[in-house]
Amino acid sequence: MGPYTYLVVRIDGDYAVLQRTDIQEEDTILVARALMPEETGEGTRLLWENLSYSILD
Repeated sequence: MGPYTYLVVRIDGDYAVLQRTDIQEEDTILVARALMPEETGEGTRLLWENLSYSILD
């Protein structure tokens, strides 16, 4: 599955609002922050691959 790239648009408590950046899509998804690296913040670019998130530099 994947890989897909996301941008953290907003942090909302224990959840992050993500938007795909590898395709043109305006929809966002809500993901539990516990599933992401601890350093994740607004504006962070993430890679989702093999059911896990990692930070892209």
